Order: sequence, then structure tokens, then C-alpha cells
Amino acid sequence: MGGKSQAQHAGLRREELEEQEKKLREKMSRVKHKVAVISGKGGVGKTVVTVNLAIAFAKKCNPGKVGILDADIHGPCVPRMLGMKGGILRVSPLGAFPATGPLGIKVVSIDFLLPNQETPVIWRGPLKMSAIRQFLSDITWGELDLLLIDLPPGTGDEALSVMQLLPEMDGVIIVTIPSEVSKDVVRKAVTFARELNVPIIGLVENMSGLVCPKCGTRIDVFKSGGGEEMAREMSISFLGRIPLDPRVCEASDEGMPFIMSQEDSPAARSFAEIADKIWSFLAEKGSVETKARPEHVRDTDKNALRQEDDKEVDC
Repeated sequence: MGGKSQAQHAGLRREELEEQEKKLREKMSRVKHKVAVISGKGGVGKTVVTVNLAIAFAKKCNPGKVGILDADIHGPCVPRMLGMKGGILRVSPLGAFPATGPLGIKVVSIDFLLPNQETPVIWRGPLKMSAIRQFLSDITWGELDLLLIDLPPGTGDEALSVMQLLPEMDGVIIVTIPSEVSKDVVRKAVTFARELNVPIIGLVENMSGLVCPKCGTRIDVFKSGGGEEMAREMSISFLGRIPLDPRVCEASDEGMPFIMSQEDSPAARSFAEIADKIWSFLAEKGSVETKARPEHVRDTDKNALRQEDDKEVDC
């Protein structure tokens, strides 16, 4: 008879979540701007864009003022692209701290917690939401000018969790490629952000024409101008094009951000110009008012918490 009843267990769990929520609000209050990078589908180079934009922003800020949360629980790639493969989160009596990457960028990723590169994360929605909540509330991020959140493709659990946990989100950047197939999935990403009252900073067209690294000649591999056309049709800002350069893939595999290794290339200049536009958006936006989430989204959040309270959750 000494064990806790299910009601007592649920009550204790609720208290833990409320305490974690307080910690999250305190930690995130020290982050000036929070921006999520999303894509409607995989294979568009979203994480490459996130990493290189982070480097561009880090060049503008004091050391240690830019962070990346790798929220792709099943396919974390940020550490590898930053040359941080095998890195770990720092733990001390004062708490847990992000790993430090190039130019002092602070990075948190599930990849740092896995025993090896072959280990999969086989989790359902509630556990993924719990992990993301802990990354935001239990990690000591410190004072940041900008936190970039690299989300997995689509509009699933991780994306919804981040938007629910950070209603003060400054906005989202949508990454696409110039193809007809991408139009529908971009439209879904736009609708997702609008339904959650999250500002859309703009659209980035990645892989926009192939630039020969030898002669600089540009070849339109996909449809030319597709991204700008999408942005115009959906009434969102077009942030710019990033040309397809085979050295971008090589740099990512080697853990050297392209914007650092080939800073005079057309692609690197595009990353820098897009970062300037985003920075201007954030500067004009200033302090951010928290927007209320739609009722159906709040209900989804409650359902997720109820699932976490359930001892029978199958992970």
C-alpha cells in the first residue's frame, strides 16, 4: 500500500511540468531573438542553410551570442556540419551547458547524447516533446542575441512542440528548392505558421542554379525563379537564392561551414546577404509580444501533456 496512486503520480508529474515551464520561461527570457528554420519536405538543404546562417550571424555578434538548437530528434546533422561530431554537452555543479562550435556558437543536439552514430532514436511524440522541452528549460544557454532552431522536415511533432513551447517566437524561415513539387509543401508550411500565429520572416530558395566552381558559369538545374514565384503567390517575403555549389556538400561532410571555407564564392555571399535581411527584420521587430495560440492548438498541447502523465505511454 506504500506506492503512489495514479492520481498522486499524475499530480506530481503536473508539478514537475509546471516547474519546468517556469525554468523554460526564465532561460528563454535571456534570448533576444528566436527563429525556427523549417521546410515542407526533406532534401532541400535546410540544415545547411541553418548552419551557414548561424556562422553569418556569429560574425555580426560578440562571441557566444548565437546558438543552434538541433530539434531534429531522428536525424540530427548540425554537429557534423559544424565539425562537432563526437562533442558533448558540458555538465558542472552549476548545470548543463551547450557544446561550443565555430565562432563560439552554442549548440545543443540529441546527437551529443547518443552512444554512437548508428544508434537510432525510436521515440513517439510525447517523448520528443519532453526532450525538446528539456533542451530549452534545463540547458543553461546564457545571454544570446539569437537562437536558431533547426526543425526536421514537415509539420509534425517537433515543429509543433517548438511553436507551443515558444509562443514568443520571432518568426520562421522557410527553405525550399525551385521545383513545382515543392510548391504544395511550401504552401503547407506557410499555412502551418499562419495557423499558429507565428510570423513568417521569408522564403529561401536553395539549390538555385548550379555554379561551376572553375569558371563561375550558372546552369539552372531546376526551374528558374520558382522560389520567388512561390513567395509572391503566398504573399511572403523572398529572402534570396543560394546557388547549388558542389563544394557546399563537401564542406558539410568535412565539418567546415561553407561560408567560412569559401567566403568569396557566390553561395557564401548569398548566405551573408540573406542573413543581413533576417537581421534587419529582427532589428525592426524589436521586442516581441507573445501571441495567443489558437484554441485547437492549446487543446493539442493539453492532450500531449495528458499523454506524458500516462504511465502506459509506449516509447
